[in-house]
Amino acid sequence: MSEVRNDWTREEIAALFDLPFMELVFRAAEVHRANHPHNQVQLSTLLSIKTGGCPEDCGYCSQSVKAESGVKATKLLGVQEVLQRAAQARDQGSTRFCMGAAWRNPKDRDMPAIIEMVQGVRAMGMETCMTLGMLTPAQADMLAEAGLDYYNHNIDTSPERYGEITSTRTMDDRLDTLSNVRGAGINVCSGGIVGMGETRADRVGFVHTLATLPSHPGSVPINALVPVKGTVLGDMLADTPLAKIDDIEFVRTVAVARITMPESMVRLSAGRESMSEATQALCFLAGANSLFTGDKLLTAPNAGDDNDAAMFARLGITPMPITQTEAEAEAARMPRGCAKLQAAE
Repeated sequence: MSEVRNDWTREEIAALFDLPFMELVFRAAEVHRANHPHNQVQLSTLLSIKTGGCPEDCGYCSQSVKAESGVKATKLLGVQEVLQRAAQARDQGSTRFCMGAAWRNPKDRDMPAIIEMVQGVRAMGMETCMTLGMLTPAQADMLAEAGLDYYNHNIDTSPERYGEITSTRTMDDRLDTLSNVRGAGINVCSGGIVGMGETRADRVGFVHTLATLPSHPGSVPINALVPVKGTVLGDMLADTPLAKIDDIEFVRTVAVARITMPESMVRLSAGRESMSEATQALCFLAGANSLFTGDKLLTAPNAGDDNDAAMFARLGITPMPITQTEAEAEAARMPRGCAKLQAAE
């Protein structure tokens, strides 16, 4: 097992980025094999349970009210529809079901439906993940009591560049929510987006922020920006295509994340539909061991189940199985507080 450190310096992380590419990938592969089953990748499904109309002004997001992307605002999906989609995802091999709502933060009136969704998906034996915006400590406690496994709240980029990406919240706002999630006992899922015109120093700062949290995120999604016409960054990159991150630099980012956060799941997220199989194979070699399946990620296109199955067959990769025991599955069918009481008896 590799040493888990929370005291990485920016200089150390920059030195990893600067390694010869083959040496960096080799080191990352060693760390990965020491901490995770090799040739296994977790399949996750992401469903937009409430699309569009977000009051935030994130420059990458087509769901912002500031964007002219054509995305229409919708109401929160019904519980039964969400559970039906979760069952379909499970039948197609997903072991984690992630639900995202385009909110700055959930309203208290929305919490009962959200809790029903968490409990219903968890009862299917799947890992549950929510991304609903910023959370209060009380809301985080409610989600923990419902049995939520992971809460996603990306830091997006480096602290220095954060104000260029959005003006409606700060990096400290993001870190406060992560603190509330940890305090409630929910696993943290946090990563960001590369290819937004940032420098390598920004990518160093992005990884450094995650790798020096009090505990590493259990899941680290790494997105490649999908430029959407009508968003600030989408329009900017349409005029300056050289700002887009190249494949080798993307793999470097995956490898550095793996080395600095050895026990985390590193997930290939948005942007895969434009990556070659060779690039994705290098990402798996460099330590990525989770990806989103399906044809869509919230509003962005995705590679699709059939393409992924064919790629896995060519690479000799197998989907990570559900590993719950019967006792764990039974615990998943009850609120987390009840499970704790039962364990204490």
